[in-house]
Amino acid sequence: MDRLIYTSLTAMRGSMARQTAIANNLANANTPGFKSDLAEAQSLWLDGQRLDTRAFASEEVLAADMHAGTVVSTGRDLDIAMSGDSMLAVQAENGEIGYTKRGDLLLSASGLLTTGDGRPVQGTQGPVTLPPADSINIDEQGNVWIVPQGGDASQPQQVDKLQIVSPAGSDIVKGLDGLFRVKGGGVLPDDPDARLTTRSLESSNVSATEALVKMIEASRSWDTQLKLLGDARDMDAATADLMSLPQ
Repeated sequence: MDRLIYTSLTAMRGSMARQTAIANNLANANTPGFKSDLAEAQSLWLDGQRLDTRAFASEEVLAADMHAGTVVSTGRDLDIAMSGDSMLAVQAENGEIGYTKRGDLLLSASGLLTTGDGRPVQGTQGPVTLPPADSINIDEQGNVWIVPQGGDASQPQQVDKLQIVSPAGSDIVKGLDGLFRVKGGGVLPDDPDARLTTRSLESSNVSATEALVKMIEASRSWDTQLKLLGDARDMDAATADLMSLPQ
């Protein structure tokens, strides 16, 4: 009886992992540049000296859907959308370099340029920090131009260049913080051919309708495994009753 119980239990754990991934996708359906998580199920056979009599179910987030979201014009000077597979280098909370497609840039009170979720944007010399300026502009190559306070608007000055990288040929993975990194460590090379769509944002590639359908499917899978546990309990009780019959 334990075969059915533990197999159903692992399937329930997989359904929970799938629902967690779907819930995270739904929560980020409106996050600029978000790439939806992909959960995949597989069978795990028990290893040992005995026969392979059972396989447990395992489902976990293995990758991200990298297809592009819709690019929407916003008219905001600090909004950028990266073309193709290009990514923007940012600083993670632990100080490491991560990569993102999020382009809703903000300027903090100290002049630090960050993404919309507060991660410092990397330039050629580290985090991009801008002096007080009358205007800020980012061109298609990622160069950051400003007009200093009281300066001539016809004479903008370049202060830095955004670090735009290419993941082509590299094995990248998505972390729990939503940032991409090189699997096993390392950094991605700069992309000299990268082009930005300025005053625009790439929207999330999550389809809310599709995610809701998947959520229903995961919920039904959970209910099916729960019913199997109930059936296993009933069969166990019936077996115990049979064994207790007088000889």
